[in-house]
Amino acid sequence: MKPVILFRKDPGNEEECKVAEKYFEVTTRRCATPNDRLVIPRYSALPFHRELEEDVALMGSRLVNTTAQHQWIANFDYYEDLKQFTPESWNDSNFYLCQYPGPFVVKGRTNSRKFQWNTKMFAQTKTDALRIASDLLSDGQICEQGIIYRKFVPLEVFEVGINDLPFSNEWRFFFYKDRLLSSGYYWSTAEHIPEKADKACVAFAQQVANVVKDHVNFFVLDIAETLDGQWILIEVNDGTMSGLSENNPDELYGNLRAALDSKRERNLALERISPTPRYDEPMPPGWRS
Repeated sequence: MKPVILFRKDPGNEEECKVAEKYFEVTTRRCATPNDRLVIPRYSALPFHRELEEDVALMGSRLVNTTAQHQWIANFDYYEDLKQFTPESWNDSNFYLCQYPGPFVVKGRTNSRKFQWNTKMFAQTKTDALRIASDLLSDGQICEQGIIYRKFVPLEVFEVGINDLPFSNEWRFFFYKDRLLSSGYYWSTAEHIPEKADKACVAFAQQVANVVKDHVNFFVLDIAETLDGQWILIEVNDGTMSGLSENNPDELYGNLRAALDSKRERNLALERISPTPRYDEPMPPGWRS
């Protein structure tokens, strides 16, 4: 399937959309999406991911990430597969079993209030964590996600922003399967932006991606350095909904197009030598053959 990007524009991403148009056919309306395509919904997959998946299936198309793949990330299901790489975590169903006294990072399964770090995210004790969780459950964006309590791991901090928000040595990596597309410093609002991630950081991101690729096609890894010089996974995010941070959009979209074209050529070659069509990914839920 030839790829097309379904881009939801806002005043903050118009330049990114122009870059995407250099490498892909781009549409901003679901009803104008061509048939029989691989649809990459950039900022447009939510809030109704399953409905979007069903709509594109009716057009003979499919999403780059199925709803099941998206939910593996959004529901924090990835934790069980990646717990060796990321801070120990609990949710509301098992936090009472937590013997660790604190400090904690408290957030929704997907979103956080990081820019209110010292009142809505960082908790010194379990009591503080429960208080923040109660506040987040009154937050319209976060309340339906459920709360995650994460062991606070001290990171290598370069700057401190408003509300004591630490700008750590953290990097955002975009992947298509196990293929690294681009990387950039996570904290775009920092005063000083490092140019390039350490080789050990890139190698660690690749190690994590080799696990994630079996669950999601297009994804983002946020990787940070701990105070003792180790690398840890902060979060996995859906590549269709993740902001650029300091990733170069030309690098991201150019490499994504190359990755998809390479995969498409391999599939076409398989179809030419196989008596029946072959697919290396399941069709989305709701598909009718």
